Order: sequence, then structure tokens, then C-alpha cells
Amino acid sequence: MITNILSSINPYFEKKMLITLSMGFVSGVPLLLTITLLQAWLTDEGVSKSTIGLFALVGLPYSLKFLWAPIFDHITLSKLGRRRSWLIVTQILLIITIISLGMANPSMNAINVAILATLVAFSSASQDIVIDAYRRESLTDEEQTIGASSYVLGYRVGALAAGAGGLILADYMSYQMVYMFMSTVMFYGLFITIIAKEPKQYHHSSGFAAAIYNPFIEFFNRFISRNISSDRIINVDTRSRLSRRSSVENAMLIPVLILLFILLYKIGDTMAHSLSTNFYLDIGFTKTEIGTVVKFFGLIATLLGAFAGGLISLRLGLYKSLIIFGIFQAVATLGFAILAYVGSDILLLMTVISLENLAAGMGYTAYLAFIANMTNKKFTATQFALMTALMSLPRTLFSGSSGFLVELLDWELYFIFCSLIAFPALIILTKLRRSLKI
Repeated sequence: MITNILSSINPYFEKKMLITLSMGFVSGVPLLLTITLLQAWLTDEGVSKSTIGLFALVGLPYSLKFLWAPIFDHITLSKLGRRRSWLIVTQILLIITIISLGMANPSMNAINVAILATLVAFSSASQDIVIDAYRRESLTDEEQTIGASSYVLGYRVGALAAGAGGLILADYMSYQMVYMFMSTVMFYGLFITIIAKEPKQYHHSSGFAAAIYNPFIEFFNRFISRNISSDRIINVDTRSRLSRRSSVENAMLIPVLILLFILLYKIGDTMAHSLSTNFYLDIGFTKTEIGTVVKFFGLIATLLGAFAGGLISLRLGLYKSLIIFGIFQAVATLGFAILAYVGSDILLLMTVISLENLAAGMGYTAYLAFIANMTNKKFTATQFALMTALMSLPRTLFSGSSGFLVELLDWELYFIFCSLIAFPALIILTKLRRSLKI
């Protein structure tokens, strides 16, 4: 048994997995600076819940990143290679924009803060495009699950550093100093980029226009071509032609259902988190309690979830894992409704956060592995950006209305709604099972 455990862990210590973990870390830091830490800053400055909810819209670049992703597929900036050269550019932009955001003042000019936060989100989204492409191209298809697990492990630690670490530091220093400190953390990303190995380039586009439309055409045509090639119709009579047409039409639905599944799978979990910092403060927890209990106590559960999610997905397969983890996420979200009803109970908070982080770590690992398997290495950056943009869309658009929903429903009903809204994705996944090899 010990031998089996060690053999399962060994892949995590390979250099390319450690690189993946580190890239996950630098990906997780900027996002929380524009969500958790910014929410706390705005709350301390007396900004209303409705306005704080609207600040979720600064994350719009994460949902639109597929629009400029073809640039990263088409252009190579230096001899460092296509992926590493763009990583350096986006990481330098992140350092500059994070410092600029920290120098703003929400009480004096909220619009200025929103613009700067959007620039941080744009730089972060651009970095994510290149990191996702790098991970997909540097790992084999068989390594994508472990790679996703390593990425999530690093991402969660980065989110912890920015979210929990930032909140705790904000109790002892100004928010300006906290953002300045977080900008220095991003220099680690530059170091990792320099020592990383440039992945093999699988495709050279004939022109920039082709780099824009070919990834989308390939994705939607892939299942139609697969269906036609496997459709062995010998007699070309009216019935066979109708059958063939019906098969093609069904195949055309597959990519649409894939995109719908990606859009909806994490929607409940995402909406539950959109105002989490405001929720914890609202029911009576201090920033230090949020930083220590919510973030640090949840770290062990998150890392365990990400690690276990990779191993379980390898054993059970992606389909069963996505179903199990999806149900687990919905149940864990209900814990927030119980917490809202009971109030500021530390032990209950520990229990709810542990279950939620365990479920989130498992679900996100299988989710990213699914997305990776849906991309073609010829168009990695653009296709991955399209799918992860859909993944972030609920956080940006739906979460933008979360403040109004809370004021309308109250916290308990809001979290019940977040739990139930996740189930349509599981229904879609059952429809896709026969068409996808997962």
C-alpha cells in the first residue's frame, strides 16, 4: 500500500510539475487582489453592498480574454520562445498595475480604483492565457490530470497569500503597503519563467486572421468530422441521407453543450464566493478571524482536495469524478446557508470552510483536466482562453448582480439558490457522456 501511495505521489515531484505548481501560484495571487482584498478595502471605506457587487465587473477581462488570445498563439516576441516571452511581458505588467492599484483611494475616487483594478485583471487574464497554453503544450494528454492538480495546488496557495495574507496584513498596515508587498511576490513568477523550458510549438499559422478564426472553426468542426468519418453509410438513399443529416446535426450540438457545461459547472460555487468576504464581515467575524480561519484553516482542505481530485480522477475517470465532485460542491455550498442562519460560530465556520474547500479543490482539478482535453494543441492559447473565459463568466457577470440578490433574498436563501443552480451542468454532462472519451 505504501508503495502504491509513493508511486502516486512521485509525478508531483517532477520538474515540469513543480513548474506547473509555481505557475499556478503566480496565477492565483492577482485574482484575489481584485476580489477578496479589494472587497475588504471597499467595505472599510464604507462603500455600499450594491456598489461592491458591481465591482465584480472589473473581472470582465477574464471572460473576454479569448478576444486577444490569438496574439499569443501567433506572435513570438523573443528568442526565449513564444510562451516564455509573453509570460515575462504579462508579469511585468502585473507588477506595475498592482502597485498602481495600491496607490489609489476608494473613498476619493471609486471610478479610478475600478479602472486600475480592471487593468490588473487584464494583465492577470493575459498571464493566465499563456500559463494555460504552456501547461497544455508541455504536458502529455495522460499528464493533464496531474498537471491540473499541481496547478490548482499552486493556485490555491497563491490565492491564500493574496486573500488571507492580505487581510491579515491589512490589520497591521495600510492597504497601500499591502498591495506594494503583493507586487513583489510576483517577481517569483519572473524567476520561474526564466528557468522553465519552452514547450514544443505544434502549429504555425499562415496569418493573423487565420490565427483568429481557425481555433474556433476547428473546435466546432471536430465533432462533425469525427461523426462523419465513423458514419459508415453505403446506400445513399433518402433514408440514409436523412439519417446522416440527423447525425451531423446532433454532432453540431456537442461543442455547444461542452461550452454550456463549462459555463455552468462552477457557477454555484463561484456565486457563493462572490461576496464571501462581505458575508463573513456582515455576520460578525473580524478580518483576522477571516484571514486565519477561512483562509489558513481551509488551506489544508483545499490542498487535500486538489491532490485527491487528481488521484481520484485518474482512478475513476473524468466523467464519474466530475459528477461526484459537482454534487459535493452543491452540498458544501449549503453549509454557507446554515452558517448564515447560526451566525458567527467559529467551529461551524471551520467545518463549513473545510468541506467547501475540499469540494472546490476536487472539482476545480477535474474541471481543468476536462478543459485541457477539449483543446487542440495546434490552437492551445485561443481554445483554452475561450473555455476558461466561459469558466470565469459567472464570476464576472452573474456575480455582478450578487449584491442585489442578497439584498432581495437575504444570505440564507441566496446560498440555497447558489447550491441548486449548479445541477443543470451535471444534466448536460450526462448528455455528453457517449460523445466524449472522458
